[in-house]
Amino acid sequence: MTKIILYPILLLAGLLIGLAAIPAQRPTLYLIGDSTVKNSSDKGEGGMWGWGHYLPTHFDTTKIRIENHAIGGRSSRNFLTEGRWDRTMAHLQPGDFVMMQFGHNDGGPVNDTIRARGSIKGIGEETQEIDNLITKKHEIVHSYGWYMRKYVTETKAKGATPIVLSLVPRNVWKAGKVERATGSYGTWASQVAQAENAFFIDLNEIVAKKYDAIGDSTKLQTTYFVKDHTHTNEAGAKVNAASVIEGIRLLKSCPLNQYILAQNKP
Repeated sequence: MTKIILYPILLLAGLLIGLAAIPAQRPTLYLIGDSTVKNSSDKGEGGMWGWGHYLPTHFDTTKIRIENHAIGGRSSRNFLTEGRWDRTMAHLQPGDFVMMQFGHNDGGPVNDTIRARGSIKGIGEETQEIDNLITKKHEIVHSYGWYMRKYVTETKAKGATPIVLSLVPRNVWKAGKVERATGSYGTWASQVAQAENAFFIDLNEIVAKKYDAIGDSTKLQTTYFVKDHTHTNEAGAKVNAASVIEGIRLLKSCPLNQYILAQNKP
């Protein structure tokens, strides 16, 4: 009789020990954005690198996975309309994170035969109906803020944490300093994050201060950029990745902090 009672108890104990030995599923940090986050096929073509390539070096990747879903040439609008956001959402789980940075390509034409990727400026609810000259489909185009809000709210609906970033600055100078995105995409990103109660990293300002310290446009170009004023070389991408980590550390209540490697913490 005793053996009959003990057998299921021992079986249950063994099962519990086995379950305890199974490692908990790692959360995933998803990156969405443009070529400044992931350039081309992420292999350094033309010496160009996005900061997303170097971000994993700052994290304990035994505890968190990082997937860079950013792609060159995308705006807040066409990252959505091309179905890329849907593909990210399909994998998004409670406890995951989504870091989003758009704006470099949002200022282009709303409808043309080259890219047709622009969004309406601002964060309002205004729309523009078009017959897209590239996709040949009818489309309702929204504001930059509308698309960003969609990413934030749908991330939250999945039980994940959205983190909005202002766009990294270009090598464009004004009055002796790198031009900030104040009054445009940097400000609008901040406003969306504040309105939706999402974490916000002012990457534009953090990086711009470091660029300012280089001294001038010519020196900055040879130090951190390639042929144009937007795409960074390896050194520039590493500086921008470190700046993202700096921004995360400023978000004291952001749970992403727990996954940053010890040597990258203050």
